[in-house]
Amino acid sequence: MAKRKSLIKIKPKSYKDGEVVKVSFMVMHPMETGLRKDKKTKELIPAEYIKKVVFEYKGKVITTMNVWETLSVNPVFTTYMKIDGAGELKVIFTDSKGEVQETVAKIKPKG
Repeated sequence: MAKRKSLIKIKPKSYKDGEVVKVSFMVMHPMETGLRKDKKTKELIPAEYIKKVVFEYKGKVITTMNVWETLSVNPVFTTYMKIDGAGELKVIFTDSKGEVQETVAKIKPKG
């Protein structure tokens, strides 16, 4: 399957070591519950939703989110983390069809 568009956003944009920042992850995903019918065919649209989201910072898991199909289309997942030097922030999601995808952001504290 083609890579889904996703985005990691960190607020504030400028941060220092020791500060706590807000990390948001948004992914373009249909989040189908399996309960909705196609308007033309009247057939149920198969379920396809994100099941798990893992946030990793410098190779260590900072949070894991188990997700259900009732979230909206193109969901946003948010957590907070303490900055502990430069490194890589990785967000990995797994969906109900077994697709696994990761998105990476570089963490570069100022000062």
